[in-house]
Formats: sequence, structure tokens, C-alpha cells
Amino acid sequence: MRADRLVSLVLLLRQRGQLTADTLARELEVSTRTVLRDIEALSAAGVPVYAERGRHGGFALLPDFQTALTGLNHDEALALLVAGSRRGAQLFGLGSALASAMLKVFDALPEGLRGTAAGAAQRLLIDPETDLLARRVDAEEVPDATAAEVRRAVFAGQKLRIHYAPPGRSPTWRTVDPIGLVTVRNQGYLLATRAGADRTYRLSRVLDAEALGEPAQRPDAVDLDRVWQERNAQFRNGGDDQVAVQVRVDPAGRKDLVGTALAVFDERGGGGAQDEASDADGRLRLTVVFQDARHATWALWQLSTLVEVLAPQWLRTSLHHRAAEIAALYAPSPRNERQLQVDDQGSSTYD
Repeated sequence: MRADRLVSLVLLLRQRGQLTADTLARELEVSTRTVLRDIEALSAAGVPVYAERGRHGGFALLPDFQTALTGLNHDEALALLVAGSRRGAQLFGLGSALASAMLKVFDALPEGLRGTAAGAAQRLLIDPETDLLARRVDAEEVPDATAAEVRRAVFAGQKLRIHYAPPGRSPTWRTVDPIGLVTVRNQGYLLATRAGADRTYRLSRVLDAEALGEPAQRPDAVDLDRVWQERNAQFRNGGDDQVAVQVRVDPAGRKDLVGTALAVFDERGGGGAQDEASDADGRLRLTVVFQDARHATWALWQLSTLVEVLAPQWLRTSLHHRAAEIAALYAPSPRNERQLQVDDQGSSTYD
């Protein structure tokens, strides 16, 4: 890993010129002390890196220094396969590998094409964090170590043990046969089977993972796009316990709502979050799917008045009854009202 970092350090200095130790540390995701040690190692190996002292100082390479690089490593090659979406690389734990790979690719371009490529890159923006309606696209966080272990089991064809936290339930350990990884609208999924049954796991809910030495029970070849379409169709049809709920939600509560739901669809049952309809008061109309009735009631109750259930009616009634019970429990009694005194300044005290 250090060799890859040293190469990345040299490429950064070649492409961007003089850089401070703090800037290099941020780019390489290491400490400033590690950068200084790497600079010493490069100098000892004969790489002509020198330091400029002073307020505007930093490290730089002698002009016209050329590097001779070997081919891409395994993770860098994988990163390039998902380079069409930087978010996909992050979800699968390949963000650092992608950055390193792109440095190598850029450095390998002929001198005359580098400026053209850099200029073209400034004219493209892929998957911004907000859309035209100013809705923020929240990226899921998957720890690199967990993503790497899941990835290793998928590519090696080994059984995988995961510590998984379903929405509204306590995390449990389970052993699965991994089939593949999918990223859809900024969310990552592990497609697998468990005891022969199809299972789909959201990567952000995998708290820990361990690749086992035992071979996974799965076909040698797979059409991942077809498998995903089949899983998607199965999920939309739903199980006996799943509950689809039409809601109006305040944008301030959308993140929490989506975070607890199994899936989010528009009110017509098609697309995803980008198809949400907005009412005149700014509230979003969408359809969310929950594990069961208990999960739906729990999740929607947490959001209080930020969300309004439109359908099904039985869920509206259930929430109404719960609210009425809470109101009755805390309604002031005549005795409590006599005890309550309001002073001249408007503050409240009790006898």
C-alpha cells in the first residue's frame, strides 16, 4: 500500500506542481507526518523532490522529471469499471483506488492531450448533490473495511457472514451466498441467497462483514442486470406482510422517512425519489414501503406532523387512535388546572 501511495504522491506533484504537506496529506488521506516520511523515502530512492521554505513554500519535483509506472493494480482496475459514478466507487469501498487510478491514467496521456482532457473534465458534472428542486441527494456511508470484505467474498465466490440491521429491528448475524453488488440512485445493495432463498441487503445496513473460506453456492456465471430486474419485480409485488403507504412529507422529514423505509416510489408506483410530486405547500407526495404494519406505524409516528399518511385508511385510523390516547393521557385534569398558576410575567409555577 505504501508503494501505491508514493506513486500517487509523485503524480500529484507532477500534475499540480508545488504542494504543501497539508495539501498532500488531505489528497492522500494520511497524516502530515506520513507525508514527510514519504518525501524522505522518495529522496533516498533518487526521486528529485525538493522543499521550498517560507510562507508560500511546499514540495515540488525538478522540471521534466518523468515516471515509469507499472500497470494498474486489481482494485484500481475495478475502480475504473465503476468510474462512471464516483458515488458507486465510494459505496463499494473503491474511492481511494479510483483516485489513484485516475492519476495514473492522466499521467499516461500524451502531453498534448492533458490540457484538453482537463478542460473537458471541467465541462462535465456527474450526479451532483442536489437536483433542480434543491433536494439533497444524501450519500450512504459504508466503511471501507466492511465494503472491502463484502467485495472480497463476492469476487472470490466465498460465503459471507454479515452483521445486518434491518429497519426497526435489532442487528443479527447471518451467513449468505453473495451473487453481486449493485448501486442504484446513490444506494448500494448486496444481492445474495440465504438457505437457497433470494435476499437483497442494503450495504449501509451491513455493520460488519467476514468472508468465510467456504465456497458460495452460486452459478459460475451471472447476468446481474437480469437478476436485479427480477429482484426489483419481486420486491414491488411485495410479501404478505409488506405495507405500501402513500404520504405527504415535509422536506425536513424526508431523510428520516427514507432512512427507515424499505423502498421509496412515486405516488404512481413507478421510478424513485426523482419522481416525487410536490404540493403547493412544498410537501412531497411519495409512496414508501415498510416491512410490516408495526414497522410502518412506528416509523411514521416518529415523524409527528412532518408526515401525513394519505393511504391506506387503516393506518390513518391507527395513528389517529394513538394520538387520541396520548392526548387523553396528558390532558389537564380540573385539579391540575387549579394548581397551575400564572404569575404576572407569564411564567408558570405549581403549588
